[in-house]
Amino acid sequence: METREPRPLSGAQWTISAAGHEAVIVEVGGGLRTYRQDGVEHLDGYATDEMCPGSAGQVLAPWPNRIRDGVYTFGGRSLQLNITEPERYTALHGLVNWASWQLIEQRPDEVTIGYDLLPQPGYPWPLRLRTRWSVAADGLRGEHEVTNVGVEPAPFGFSVHPYLRLPGVAVEDIALRVPAQTRMVVDSRLLPVGVTRVAGTEYDYTEPRRIGDAVLDHAFGQVVRDADEGSAVTLTGPDGTGGLRIWADAQFGWWQIYTGDTQPGERYRRSVAVEPMTCPPDAFRSGRDLIVLAPGETWRGVWGIRPGG
Repeated sequence: METREPRPLSGAQWTISAAGHEAVIVEVGGGLRTYRQDGVEHLDGYATDEMCPGSAGQVLAPWPNRIRDGVYTFGGRSLQLNITEPERYTALHGLVNWASWQLIEQRPDEVTIGYDLLPQPGYPWPLRLRTRWSVAADGLRGEHEVTNVGVEPAPFGFSVHPYLRLPGVAVEDIALRVPAQTRMVVDSRLLPVGVTRVAGTEYDYTEPRRIGDAVLDHAFGQVVRDADEGSAVTLTGPDGTGGLRIWADAQFGWWQIYTGDTQPGERYRRSVAVEPMTCPPDAFRSGRDLIVLAPGETWRGVWGIRPGG
């Protein structure tokens, strides 16, 4: 009888490399499993025989973060999504992070993958998703396209969920900079109840500041744009060197920062999730920065990780 090697829990593995940078992209969720430079791990990823923990490296669409009770109204319809976070009774992180993405094109330094989201109860709009992952001398890059292939306007939001590490540096000792002037205030279910300015508060990271014992799982908004209209979060060590710069283009107006305090076991406060988002949590209900894709319209967004700060 023919014997087969066990299939990795994250499906097919696509490795890309260039100029000392290497990343592994996976079939399940179309996300980023590992990213390293000259053998130094920059991502708090996971093993080939491990199911993705804590949404590490996943693509989150057609909404990021949480929707309260999984209920929202759009186009005159009331819709109910599946509850995927039972402990908080929310619909969490979209519909594509456990889907099987397919290989479209691969070269040594880049891979393009795709997934076609079919209409379903709770989200009756078909979308075509494509992601091009690449590495080069200046780091890792993710280029994302999402097209409404249906005949009706569709509500839409997008994010990615990488956890970043600085080798040999504890989360407490990382100096964090987030170029944002506001943050979402959340309730016990981590759902937004308001927006407040960060100036003069413990959540002001507009200048690099040691994380210390801060517990963060917040969406930061009203970002301060760079000259190219994008923005970037930086993580640096105590000596100010060896950091990481996580950048995103003008499509991303929010940054979710999570210090991993609810991660189990060894992953507890081991890394910092830095998530560029097009909209804040619960945007399907609030409408805040919600994208509405017209039939045939394509949304495009780009982000990346640059070692060295």
